[in-house]
Amino acid sequence: MVNLPTAHARYYQSGYILLRTAMAVRFSFVPTSLITGSITMSLLGGLPEFRHYPSAEKVDSWIDSVWDLGAKTKCPARRIVREGHPSQAHITHMHGFGYLRFAPAGMDPFYACWQPALNGPAPLLVHTPGYGSEMSMHPDLAAQGFNVLHVNPMGYATPDGYDESKRRGQENWPVLRDTVETGAREGYRIWLAQCVMAIRWAWKQKTVLANRVSFFGSSQGGGCSLILGSLFKDHGARCVAADVPFLTNFPSAKGQAGAYAMIHDGLNEMPDVARGWHAIGFIDTLSHARRLTMPVLLTAAGDDTTCTPGSIESLFARLPSTRSYTFLQGLPHGYTEPFIPLALGWFRLYA
Repeated sequence: MVNLPTAHARYYQSGYILLRTAMAVRFSFVPTSLITGSITMSLLGGLPEFRHYPSAEKVDSWIDSVWDLGAKTKCPARRIVREGHPSQAHITHMHGFGYLRFAPAGMDPFYACWQPALNGPAPLLVHTPGYGSEMSMHPDLAAQGFNVLHVNPMGYATPDGYDESKRRGQENWPVLRDTVETGAREGYRIWLAQCVMAIRWAWKQKTVLANRVSFFGSSQGGGCSLILGSLFKDHGARCVAADVPFLTNFPSAKGQAGAYAMIHDGLNEMPDVARGWHAIGFIDTLSHARRLTMPVLLTAAGDDTTCTPGSIESLFARLPSTRSYTFLQGLPHGYTEPFIPLALGWFRLYA
């Protein structure tokens, strides 16, 4: 049990409220100055694949290239009217909600869901999808006074359903494979740059407090929220909430089932395995941990064999600033129910 100084009492109280909201979770919040190192460091080194990861300087340069691509690409946006369409569900009672179509120069169009705050200007929350590229609405967060922008990059999902042609004959969306095969010049570099384009559009809306943004998501959306926090570190990032984040500590997942197995199997088929691991290093959240100087909330699910608690704990141990880790006993991988109440408390504190 940690004895909290008076200066940190509000954090403890906030954590207690969230614990009561989520009920079945074991909630752990400790201000940075009180971290005792109880989270294991065993996953942070000793694996040979880390030798191939890019240096900190190369990661910084890659992040700069993503920002430049997103900031300099012309990307007109237009609202899509869905009156009388089934996909209008969940947004009819909140005026201003709707779909957006972005058309970046030299790229395929991509889509977003815009959910403005009832009263503004207000903070902006950006949600990104899991690897299934599903579209998500969050009217609950908009009703709490936030602008919410769900960005669905690459055009995999549209308001009318999935564009199956973009699977290119594969079972899974190709963003991760493209990242590895191109040395991180495409794939997630394009994915993240399109998020920059959409956020720059949102900052121009009258209900939005410009030049500040927070990120959240589950699985791939959690991992990419963390990388977006790194990307926007010097561009207004306020906080991040990542639910069972994917893209975290790839080397530690050797021999596991699920999404990480797909990567290990694919890398073993490459003629230059070291080059593949080098590309993976640009999108591993461990490579971005030192850049995550804003408050970060993480969750892990106890029965998750896809994005295991161990990989998430290894990231938590590296975070340099205010941080929270919640272990959800007995839950499998997926969008966890306690996450939004936890994230809402985080956003109220920091967004």
